[in-house]
Amino acid sequence: MNTQTPREVVTDVRAHPRLADGDDERFAGYGVMGLPFASGHYLALRDMVASSIGPAYRSVWHRDPSGHWALYTTTAPDRSCPRYFGAGATTRHVPSINVGWADDRTFEVTMGETLRWTVELASSPATRLMTALSGATPTAAWRSRTILHAIGPMATVMLRAGRIRMCARTPNGPQFRGTPLYVWRVGDSRASLDGETFGAPAPLDEQISIGDIPLPQRGLFFVGRSAFDAPVPTDKTQQHLTDTGAPT
Repeated sequence: MNTQTPREVVTDVRAHPRLADGDDERFAGYGVMGLPFASGHYLALRDMVASSIGPAYRSVWHRDPSGHWALYTTTAPDRSCPRYFGAGATTRHVPSINVGWADDRTFEVTMGETLRWTVELASSPATRLMTALSGATPTAAWRSRTILHAIGPMATVMLRAGRIRMCARTPNGPQFRGTPLYVWRVGDSRASLDGETFGAPAPLDEQISIGDIPLPQRGLFFVGRSAFDAPVPTDKTQQHLTDTGAPT
């Protein structure tokens, strides 16, 4: 059983970043899979400490109650999350996204004066079991799309955060494959963006998806790896990735 705290695991991953073997586009890091708020806002965090296609980067995803997505990224959009998830979203290249740990289970995400987001993590029997199963799964198995398709329904039942898929298609077309090696739940959170407070975390009326990937109805934090098929370049995709909007 894993006895490390979230901060200890993240510190180790940052000190020793390691990509999985393969010839696809691979990332390693941690973040909030997704977190819904009673106000209808939705946030996600990706801190990719290693990448096979570019530098390490951080990204914050925000969906407002009307359904509009904005992806904030600290590196070029075509080397970070918008490469796979940017279709239908506003992409903004920002100078920095900071993550600071207050204690072993609490961290704050800030983005200049724009975003302030505090996250408190907790364990549950389900997250401990999911972490144990992940650690017992051979590395080669995580590369099997068949196994990933089977793990999704199991995680759906165990974590009770709505439907979960470990292998699905992203909005831009490439297929995503996720390997969560450690999982915790979000016990509490507070967030404000551009001065607007989001209220308490709470499931949305209907579970949302980005592409074919359903996002959790309860806050989940992960440390792990992901892989993507390479995008097929098109004129429309290239235009989207180069039109990043004004920096925030």
